[in-house]
Amino acid sequence: MITARTLARPIAVAAAALAFATGAEAAQVQVKVTVENLAPANSVRFAPLRVGFNNGTFDSFSIGDVATAPIISIAEGGTGSAWFPAFAAADPTATLGTAAGALLPGESDSSTFMVDTAVNQYFTFASMVVPSNDFFVGNDSPTQYHLFDSSGNLLIGSITQRSRDLWDAGSEIFDPAAAAFVGNNDLRADQNSVVAFNFAEFAAYNGMTTAAGYTFDSQLSANTDIYRISFEVAPVPEPGTYALMGLGLAVVGWAGRRATRRT
Repeated sequence: MITARTLARPIAVAAAALAFATGAEAAQVQVKVTVENLAPANSVRFAPLRVGFNNGTFDSFSIGDVATAPIISIAEGGTGSAWFPAFAAADPTATLGTAAGALLPGESDSSTFMVDTAVNQYFTFASMVVPSNDFFVGNDSPTQYHLFDSSGNLLIGSITQRSRDLWDAGSEIFDPAAAAFVGNNDLRADQNSVVAFNFAEFAAYNGMTTAAGYTFDSQLSANTDIYRISFEVAPVPEPGTYALMGLGLAVVGWAGRRATRRT
């Protein structure tokens, strides 16, 4: 005779198997990245945000150094055409992509990435800021944002950038007439300086008409919040997990039918 105690045994086995499978794959997670332009109305716009979940080895720029092709491709055009290949070459297991489109003040966007946190525990980002010739946001140190532990637990909920965090790549001469979003790109000229913090120069664009049609008004002080990147994580069930779940449910169903026939 199959009793309630007997029936409970396969249920416990199935639950244990499911728990084991889920724990074994805990490092694989889905990461939703939400990006917000927090700048005042009619102020700065951000190009698409380029991101990499990585092992902390790729460093695309350093304060005080001459900017190289990877970060110049972000700072001068926002494309990351050299940033992505350099990143992939330095860290072949990194998860790379674009987390948001171009954002006007007050706009937001989000994307979801599959990340193996056992190997990619760090987060790197970069985005051009306009109007400018070569301004951007990004992390100088590749290990600045330790996003996950090895079990996939989120260590950072969000990253906020303020005006004082804005970078000048120093690769192009400051010239409002040649600046992206308000000027003629054909007038650009090389500067060959070094990467440095700089937000004060945005005031020079005040009163200029942007490509989006509004009249630019910087309104930026050192502590103005201008950009936020937020993270949400969900575990990713593996095919083996579903198989074990199905096996457990099948066993439970078989035991239930046997119990019904015996009573």
